Amino acid sequence: MRNVILSVLLAAVAAVSGYVEELDEKFKEYRQDELWLVEFYAPWCAYCHTFEPIWYEVGAELKSMGSPVNVGKIDTISHTSIASEFNIHGYPTIKLFKGELSFDYKGPRTKDAIIEFTNRVAGPTVRHLSSVQLFQHAMSHHDLFFVYIGGKSLLKAQFNKVATEYIITTYFFSASVDVLPKAVSLDEVPVIAVFKDGTYYLYNEVLDGDLSPWVNRERFPSYFQIDNFSLYQMGELSKLVALAVVDEMTPSEESILYKTLIERLSTEYSDQYKNVYQFGYVTDNEYINGIIMGEIMMPSIIVLNMSVDGYFLPGSKIETIEDVIHFLNSVLEGRLLGGNGIMQQTKRLFFKTKSTVVMLFQTAPAFLCLVCALPVGIVVMIIWGTCTAVPADDERPAEEARSSAASDGKRAKLLQPDNGEKTSEEKKED
Repeated sequence: MRNVILSVLLAAVAAVSGYVEELDEKFKEYRQDELWLVEFYAPWCAYCHTFEPIWYEVGAELKSMGSPVNVGKIDTISHTSIASEFNIHGYPTIKLFKGELSFDYKGPRTKDAIIEFTNRVAGPTVRHLSSVQLFQHAMSHHDLFFVYIGGKSLLKAQFNKVATEYIITTYFFSASVDVLPKAVSLDEVPVIAVFKDGTYYLYNEVLDGDLSPWVNRERFPSYFQIDNFSLYQMGELSKLVALAVVDEMTPSEESILYKTLIERLSTEYSDQYKNVYQFGYVTDNEYINGIIMGEIMMPSIIVLNMSVDGYFLPGSKIETIEDVIHFLNSVLEGRLLGGNGIMQQTKRLFFKTKSTVVMLFQTAPAFLCLVCALPVGIVVMIIWGTCTAVPADDERPAEEARSSAASDGKRAKLLQPDNGEKTSEEKKED
């Protein structure tokens, strides 16, 4: 409760103090001279309103830290040219502008995660570790980072270029051989290393191919809790994703077993599977349900091919590490389920629509009934009005018929002899 009150007060202070600046089209003119962290939002976006207090907290904390980064927000509905120039399609979109470059934030919408991203990207793309103490500091504060070791070379130029591409996800450093931990053994320099999982791996151009794909494969820990944002980003990997799907709210022996087995594979069988599988666990099955177009049981073990939205499920019960190894080996030769073909995309769209309707009915049944009833009512009124309306052309024959009948009556009356006049003539003849 105390944290909630503190967050509300911090957001209020940020709003009053102007820590978050409301921007307009002029931002395009002066953005290159300063560092800017900007939220692109739409007034009708419900999630933007929910996210607003967090954004004010980000602005307040960055200012309190003495950060050189300015924090702002832009209404893309009022300023449509901004949305077009910066290619904004979803809300809220967060970008950090650094000179001519812009970096998209794709992580969790939390204050700490956004500030971590800002501090990483706003600083030098490649930071130099000039002492043993600085190297130890990097190891103690970052679970994963890349290091270029050596002097000037073509490899260093490649490293700097790749660092610009992936600075949004992890840290990049440079160092000389004499500041490395004693446990690090090198056959030659220059070389690039990734430090993660309590150890390090060296880049080998012959075995690993181009540097950029290697960095992309290695930028995740071998085993960790994977959220939906990370899972989506793994569509860019050339690895399959082996997951334990567990419910940590009501943990069971089976959940603990599955997590343990997947973690053991990531460490004890690293040499065998490191280049093929990314290991982890998830505590939310909603994203996976959208891929398999069904409800995955919790706990479960599943292998995903995120590049094509495909998946593999075990054919038998998993109880031992040997069972998981057999499953992983069979995946490499097995038939992929799901995928992103036209039929699968159509089915997935139908499934997501159905899931959204069900969720709305569970959370806001009155609103859903109103939304569904309104168009149905309009359609019914249109149909009723169409069926009961009398065409203007149908009135003319009736009027013409009445007019014709009246004319015939007059004509008949004129042709009929007058009884009174005839009697008078007869009298004269008499």
